[in-house]
Formats: sequence, structure tokens, C-alpha cells
Amino acid sequence: MVYFADGGILVSMAKLEIITLGDPRLRKKCKPIKRFDKRLQQLAEDMVETMRATSGVGLAAPQVGINERLIVVEIPTEGFEDDPQAGKLFVVVNPEVIRARGEKVADDEGCLSIPGYIGEVERYPTATIKGFDVHGRPLRIKAFDYLARIFQHEIDHLDGVLFIDHISEPQKLRRLVQDPETGEWLEEPVVAALA
Repeated sequence: MVYFADGGILVSMAKLEIITLGDPRLRKKCKPIKRFDKRLQQLAEDMVETMRATSGVGLAAPQVGINERLIVVEIPTEGFEDDPQAGKLFVVVNPEVIRARGEKVADDEGCLSIPGYIGEVERYPTATIKGFDVHGRPLRIKAFDYLARIFQHEIDHLDGVLFIDHISEPQKLRRLVQDPETGEWLEEPVVAALA
């Protein structure tokens, strides 16, 4: 059983297919959600299961082929024991960044829709997000550091923007490949831009 930040409970779940770079649905601006019903709650539950099953930290509805403004975000507790925001699940309908502060920080990002690639992206270290829970109740979230980065990344998806769109220098994008002999993950520079 999984608990939402708003007190709701997840019971039954099904894994969704994640669409990848090249699918035109990733580049569309999503429509605001107007109906807060059982279908929305089920979609949110399915997205949470999908995100967790793929070891993701965030997932936006367009990544599963749904043109709606819905995101799920969760920093795992393992590996992030010192982060007070780790382990909290956020399900946000019609999210928007209403304030972003601080000097932008460059750090690596990846994406479930662009598997095997990472790139250095600059993001604000603090972000305030407003939106609604799956029942239509208003939410306001103050996110810091890694959580702020995840929210900005996922909200970009809702506007058809991918992390690679923020990379102006090709050397900041790298491909991850696994060494067949050692099993170790290695980084290779990308010579051509992804579209």
C-alpha cells in the first residue's frame, strides 16, 4: 500500500508504457485537467507504479502518451538519506512553477523517455510549485535542490520541452553504455544532436 502526500491510498496498480524520443506526443503542450474523477485517480496510481518500476524519480503524463497536465514525483530514500524531501510522494495536477529562485546550478539529468542518455542542465535550486491533488484540492510545494530540479524537469514535459532542449553544447550530452566484460556503466560523448 502506498500513501499520497494528500493522505490518499494507492491499492491497485498497472504499469504503463513509456513513450520515447521521436514520438510526437512528447512535443505537444498538454491540456489542463478539469475533471477530478476516478479515471484521474487511476491514471495517477498507474503513473506512480510505472515510475517506481522503472526506478524513475518523476513521470509526466505525456511520457505515457496522455496529453494532460499531471506529474508524479518521488525521491527515493535509498541513496538520499540526508535529503529531508526523500521518500515523499507528490502527485500534482495542473502544476506550475510560480517562483524559482537562486543562481542556476548545472547538474546531470536523464529521462525515462530518452533512455541511455544524460546531460548537464542548468536549473534553479529552489522552486515553488502550485497545483492540485487528484481530488481537486489546492497544493503548494516548496522544493529545494534535487526535488526542485525534478519538478522543473517534469513540468517542462507538460509543455513539450525535454531536458535535451536545455543543452546548448553537444559535449554536455553523453550516452551511457554498459561494458560487456565488466558490467560497468561508461559515458560516451554524443557526436550528433538528438531531436
